[in-house]
Amino acid sequence: MKFLQQAPGFLFFTGKGGVGKTSLACATAVYLAEAGKRILLVSTDPASNVGQVFDAAIGHQITPIPGVTNLDALEINPAQAAALYRERIVGPIRGKLPESAVKSIEEQLSGACTTEIAAFDEFTALLTDSELTSRYDHILFDTAPTGHTIRLLQLPGAWDSFIEKNPEGASCLGPLAGLEKQRQRYHQAVTALSDPARTRLVLVARAQNSTLQEVARTSGELADIGLNNQYLVINGCMPESEIDDPLAAAIYRRERQALQTMPEPLRELVTDHTRLLPCNLVGLEALRSLLSGEQSRAIASAGDYQSPLLPSMQEMVDEMAKPGHGLIMLMGKGGVGKTTMSAAIAVALAERGYQVHLTTSDPAAHLTETLIGELGNLTVSRIDPHAETELYRQHVLESKGKNLDAQGRSLLEEDLRSPCTEEIAVFQAFSRIIREATAHFIVMDTAPTGHTLLLLDATGAYHREIARHMEGKSLHFTTPMMRLQDPEQTKVLIVTLAETTPVLEAASLQEDLRRAGIEPWAWIVNNSLAAAQPSSMLLRQRAVQEQQQIENVRQHYAKRLAIVPVLMEEPVGVQRLQVLLTSR
Repeated sequence: MKFLQQAPGFLFFTGKGGVGKTSLACATAVYLAEAGKRILLVSTDPASNVGQVFDAAIGHQITPIPGVTNLDALEINPAQAAALYRERIVGPIRGKLPESAVKSIEEQLSGACTTEIAAFDEFTALLTDSELTSRYDHILFDTAPTGHTIRLLQLPGAWDSFIEKNPEGASCLGPLAGLEKQRQRYHQAVTALSDPARTRLVLVARAQNSTLQEVARTSGELADIGLNNQYLVINGCMPESEIDDPLAAAIYRRERQALQTMPEPLRELVTDHTRLLPCNLVGLEALRSLLSGEQSRAIASAGDYQSPLLPSMQEMVDEMAKPGHGLIMLMGKGGVGKTTMSAAIAVALAERGYQVHLTTSDPAAHLTETLIGELGNLTVSRIDPHAETELYRQHVLESKGKNLDAQGRSLLEEDLRSPCTEEIAVFQAFSRIIREATAHFIVMDTAPTGHTLLLLDATGAYHREIARHMEGKSLHFTTPMMRLQDPEQTKVLIVTLAETTPVLEAASLQEDLRRAGIEPWAWIVNNSLAAAQPSSMLLRQRAVQEQQQIENVRQHYAKRLAIVPVLMEEPVGVQRLQVLLTSR
């Protein structure tokens, strides 16, 4: 593999959700470790599944991987990082200030912004810890899906700049006057990330038009912040040997066409290709097979199988349509098809004559590329973090800053330059859209799991703050979280694939939602080969493995379940989205 030749100390694996970043990062870690290199594999994904891939409990500390000498792993757990971060701030004042003051500070540090900053703080520490970098030959970062990763990689420069311009100010990091040490660390992190001798970015993609368009945008955004040492891996390509099967042949043709027409900037990158394997990439044997070229022996028999009889998506939409309005949120791991399913559901509701607003909170969304064209009763929007942040800043300056003197306005502008302002702006946009669901249908395509949970954290923090202020008052109030918790107003659909890791992650997401008082309404198993009944031996082997996962979802997790097969043609455009809902 070209991306492994003369590899520097830091390797970042990034790209759109579901393209195989974790599999490739884990396989690379095993390959390098077994070649005698000392390796640390770090996951910065809020919904990390590295532990599931290795079938090992990893967590928030450096942990040796069983069966692989020289390989350690670490999952930066945002919630745990935030708890440690809060304790560092609150611990020294506990017992010295009134309990009410301590609780107030803890509440201020309970939002998604603190969670993000805490994880970011640990990320920069890994880049700048000389003892750690001397202990390992390579540190590999398995990152969150694209939008979240771009945000993470931008933060060292954003905070370095903010501290430099506001040395006497304050932020969610604390009083900036005492943060010179952090400023030096952030500056060192920026230097390390932009040095091609120290850092290489491996952009992972699938041979699909939407994915290649997204990775081209990612490449440009990374270049804009000085990260130019980029390589490209096209992962999981259909081998030509399988094209006797009509479905395999259709997938092969789609992939060839996507590669032939991929954006020009990607053509300039050094590129590798990996083949589609007949097994899920879980366990050491399967991981070794990805880069070695040898087929894993851990493959199920491709015997006869039957697709379970499940309700079609059409029947599920009929049930969702009955109230005539409401919020329909699709959630799940990146790459499971949330955008496609959101667009298909929105089209189906609009064709029934309902007013529908299709929107996304995913920084890497491609709704317009999926829909292609317009449809009566259907409007489309996107919560753009940059645009929402600018609107929020202008609103605050025009309202709170209206009657301030020059010094007061300057302090307000300083506060609004904090990277944390984005959290508030995105939450407010999210809340506005939720309120619309009382009048018509809102179909929301959410960001991949970890990013969405951070947004829900902000929603929960806002709810607790409002409830605290309203305590003892006989006034009615409704917060966004209360709307999300009300099954009459909100239906949450969890989208997954019939594979081990996506199902485990979807089950974990369901538990997180339940802890927040949100009960998922249904599950969708998308892109099912078992439902498509292929004849290709490779695809049949993958389909056999799906059956166990589909049965697992049906028996243990989903109150309602629909299965959507892989289609001969990519579900892009209104007509193909209609076919997607009626296929079974």
